[in-house]
Amino acid sequence: MEERKGFGIKILITMIFMIFLIVLVTNSTKILKNSVDVFIVANGSLSFEEQAEGYVIRDEIVLQGENYKNGMVQILSDGERAAKDESVFRYYSNSEDNILDKIAELDVEINELIESSSLNSLLSSDIASIENQIEDTIDSMYDLNYLQKIQENKNKIETNMSKKAKITGFASPSDSYVRILAEQRRNLENELSAGSEIISAPVSGLASYRVDGLEEILKVDNFDYLTSELLNGFNLKVGASIPLSSEKGKIVNNFECYIATSMDTEKAMTVKVGEMATLRLSNSNEIKAEIAYIKEEEKSRIIVFKIKDEVANLLEYRKISFDVIWWKYTGLKVSNSSLIEEDDNTYVERIRAGYTEKILVKVLRQNDTYSVVENYTDEELRELGYTEEEIESANKIKLYDEIMLH
Repeated sequence: MEERKGFGIKILITMIFMIFLIVLVTNSTKILKNSVDVFIVANGSLSFEEQAEGYVIRDEIVLQGENYKNGMVQILSDGERAAKDESVFRYYSNSEDNILDKIAELDVEINELIESSSLNSLLSSDIASIENQIEDTIDSMYDLNYLQKIQENKNKIETNMSKKAKITGFASPSDSYVRILAEQRRNLENELSAGSEIISAPVSGLASYRVDGLEEILKVDNFDYLTSELLNGFNLKVGASIPLSSEKGKIVNNFECYIATSMDTEKAMTVKVGEMATLRLSNSNEIKAEIAYIKEEEKSRIIVFKIKDEVANLLEYRKISFDVIWWKYTGLKVSNSSLIEEDDNTYVERIRAGYTEKILVKVLRQNDTYSVVENYTDEELRELGYTEEEIESANKIKLYDEIMLH
């Protein structure tokens, strides 16, 4: 009886021990699992950027004739490319209102004949392009409530209608009524030209009629005149359009322009002339920019960026807002908590099939949370002193690897 009792106690103790062991192992596994966090390597970008406001400075020549009080007619549209010695605009002659009214009537009559006849089959790519421009301009006017913009778009439509009338008229058969009207129109234009002052481009570039009076102040040959006080004294609104002039035009260098800004950030105070950056404009386009000039002020710097893209799109503005992207790196993105520093080298620990392996990585850029890394090349490893055998067996970090966080 006592033997059975002793045997039962042994079984009970054994069962209690087994239960305790199972609970201990289970909890230990959970603790181990929870203590190891992982990060999945992914493609990503890191950048350092700052907001700024600046003034667009262009290489521009103002054009003005003697009869500027008469008003002007655009021969080339705002932003259109002008060749050297090409006619850009002309001033009205003293008595041309009647002639202009006749030309406008002919344009309407020619376009009505085009729409109501088989002449649509004569449409060239130039005419199709003009029609698309007219439709786009009309569509853009629906939501406008700014009088200046509405008038500008109205002028665009009238100019394109005239171009369409001229092209289609002279593409018609020589004995057609449309051709006869086109000849009448050309004679009236010649009569206008004979009595008006035509202004031509002294150099090639972009024709513009957005003249704000700063063309003779903001020059590109030497930026030593720039100061924060000067720029702020213009009292310009950011993103405001330069109004179209009815008296002057100008020719603008279409290959490059400059953006001058005053900055006092830590990064801006350390950059140097010749360094490159990226500017993100209000239309979200990112363009390369070179630091062309720096002037030290008491607590800030005047920095002038030189750009070669978006020159035509900036014709409308003098003061703009933009982001300066000082640097941007794209590559394998990892958490800073995964990096291990040993003997001036940086490693990550990759987890595969329950095992960990240490991988040497090169850190390209780093912020407070993440780093962009890449593998060393074989040549770089040789320079670091690795043997050919070590290089051959070296592990490489890859996309979607699981690495340990520490």
